[in-house]
Amino acid sequence: MPEIKTETLAVRGVELTLRRAGEGPTLLLLHGANGSASWLPIMEALAEHYHVILPDHPGFGDTDQPDWMDNISDVAYFYLDVIEAMGLDSFHLAGHSMGGWIAAEIAIRNATRLKSLTLISAAGIRVDGTPMGDLFAWSPQETVTKAFAQHPFIDQMLAHEPDEAEIETILKNRQMAARLCWSPRLHNPDLKKWLHRLTLPTLILWGDSDGIFPEPYAHAYHALIPGSALEVYKNCGHVPMAEARDAFLSRLTTFTKGAA
Repeated sequence: MPEIKTETLAVRGVELTLRRAGEGPTLLLLHGANGSASWLPIMEALAEHYHVILPDHPGFGDTDQPDWMDNISDVAYFYLDVIEAMGLDSFHLAGHSMGGWIAAEIAIRNATRLKSLTLISAAGIRVDGTPMGDLFAWSPQETVTKAFAQHPFIDQMLAHEPDEAEIETILKNRQMAARLCWSPRLHNPDLKKWLHRLTLPTLILWGDSDGIFPEPYAHAYHALIPGSALEVYKNCGHVPMAEARDAFLSRLTTFTKGAA
């Protein structure tokens, strides 16, 4: 399996921690509010097809928290600086949950370096009549049962007892997520106005049993992004790369090859 290497990159006074693995077309992964852990189990499999880059967002994981970063727009502009600093060009961008929101905000601002965009169970918009979950009100146990549809994953997550280092990371991630996404809750009211700017190949992947951003959010994104493709996985919750792993890998790799 490809080796995962960790490094740091200094951008705008932030020491950004990131992981790299694999060779081939570059795939930049953006994680959600719970941190990079949701991507790590599938990163090696992705690295068999791509040069994968997985950063810890500022204020998450092993990356420090800058005083000036207050909202998702700040994060999006920061990543545009990161993309420039790394010299990335003609690369694929994929974001999960809050990371999907960040990816969409990056792309509406400047998509000239992007080959494709993949949004997975993405935050960022609000669908009238379909309430989103409230990650900041739920207990960790509630979050797990809302995030996953299949009992093996729920049971595994609930049985895991985090050690002290993991607890510190969880608290750090939660604090920064609240800072970025508290008000308005997990969306940008202006994002809907600008999603029509996304003319690059865009794939939307979702679970039909997502208890955080229910399936109507997938169809709303699909309707707002011209020419986008949508795939919804049955008996799947908020983390398709876990609960629909094989189908997810196949669809993503096929889509990005077609977008090359």
